[in-house]
Amino acid sequence: MEKMSCAQRIRQGLTVRGMRQKDLCKATGIPKSAVSQYCSGSFTPRPDRIALIAKALDVNEAWLMGYHVPMERESPEAPPLPGAFPINPTHKIPLLGQIAAGLPIYAEENIEGYLWTDRNHGAEYFGLRVRGDSMNAAGINDGDIVIVKKQDIVEDGAIAVVLVDESATIKRYRLEKGIVILTPQSTNPENQVQFYNLKEHTIRILGRIVESRTEY
Repeated sequence: MEKMSCAQRIRQGLTVRGMRQKDLCKATGIPKSAVSQYCSGSFTPRPDRIALIAKALDVNEAWLMGYHVPMERESPEAPPLPGAFPINPTHKIPLLGQIAAGLPIYAEENIEGYLWTDRNHGAEYFGLRVRGDSMNAAGINDGDIVIVKKQDIVEDGAIAVVLVDESATIKRYRLEKGIVILTPQSTNPENQVQFYNLKEHTIRILGRIVESRTEY
C-alpha cells in the first residue's frame, strides 16, 4: 500500500475532527500561510510542527507523517516499545515581534506568538523575528526567527541581541575600553560597524543567538 502524504493526512485529520485551517492555526500558533502550504503539500512541516499539529488534531504523529499505523494517539500509559529511546520534550517559548526599552522583555506588547523548542529548559529562551539584512551573511535573513538564550553577558564575538537605548539589534558583540562595538555580517554595504560609548548610551545584552529558523 502506498504511503500517504503528510498533506493528505492533515486534510483528513481536519475533516475527521471537524476543524478548519484557521482552527489549526489557533490551536498550534503556526501562521496561516504555513498551514495552507502544509495542507496543499507545497511544504512538509518540521518535526516540531508535526508534533504540534498531531496534538491539535489528537492523532498519532506517525500516522500524520503518512505511515500505516492507527490514527488515534497512543495512551500516555502505554509501555514504551522495546529498544525505543525517549525523545526530548518540547518547550513553549514566546516569540517577540519587537523589543522596546522600558518594557519587561516578555510584556504583552512584545509577544507575537509562541514557538516550541527541545532545548534545555534549565535555561530561558525566547524567539525574535528578524527585521533587515544586517546579518544575512551569517545565515540570518530578513523574516527569519532566531532562538535566543536569555543572558546579560556574552563573550566577545558572539552574535547577540543587544538593546541600544530604545531599540533592539542583532549583531556580533564586542566590548573594548568602554566602547561597545556591534559588527554586522551582511552582503549589503550599507550595514556598517556601530560604536557606542557606554557613558553616552544605555546598552543592555538580552541574549545570545543559538538558532535561526526560516519560516515557510
